[in-house]
Amino acid sequence: MTKQRHFQKLILLAACGWLGLSIALWSPWAARAHCDTMDGPVVVAAKKALDTKDLTPVLKWVKPDYEPEVRTTFAKALAVRMKGQEAREVADRYFFETVVRLHRATEGEPYTGLKPAGTDPGPAVRAADLALETGSVDAMVQHLTGQVAAGLRERFHQAVAKKKHAEASVAAGREFVKAYVDFMHYAEKLYQDALGHESHHEATARAKPQGGEHH
Repeated sequence: MTKQRHFQKLILLAACGWLGLSIALWSPWAARAHCDTMDGPVVVAAKKALDTKDLTPVLKWVKPDYEPEVRTTFAKALAVRMKGQEAREVADRYFFETVVRLHRATEGEPYTGLKPAGTDPGPAVRAADLALETGSVDAMVQHLTGQVAAGLRERFHQAVAKKKHAEASVAAGREFVKAYVDFMHYAEKLYQDALGHESHHEATARAKPQGGEHH
């Protein structure tokens, strides 16, 4: 396999990995990008559950260990909603916050509060939404592949430029090392994300004792 073909394969593999991560935003276990917005999929499911008095749409968003708390909060919310409009709004909000908080815990992420409807989830999620709406992922693959290629090329050219003067002085050498590390880490992270694995540098950082220095 030529270097060019290997490079193209790496780009496509990385893009597909990013695509998989983006689509996973909609899976029952990991809606990371907009799961905490008022118009995100978790709150939409919670609203449907309250309106229909059926908790089923919500349960897929939390792991089994959190189901008892969700059920308890749901029952309380339904009871409080009967006491008037103001009570209904408070009960709904509390239920939304509980479900989103437990979903965030399910995916191992901190809960930072509910975000307003219309909060921009970012280009990856917008592209994933569009792909699901249209039934075609081609545009998303093309866009992500372009982003991956641009990121690799930019870092590669920086490293090549710095390498030419790396031996001129210690300062120049450090500039090259900085560009070299950036290029290598970026490429490694793309590849590991595509495979669904933790990168060597992430694993090392996670394994280091607290207070240890990471290079």
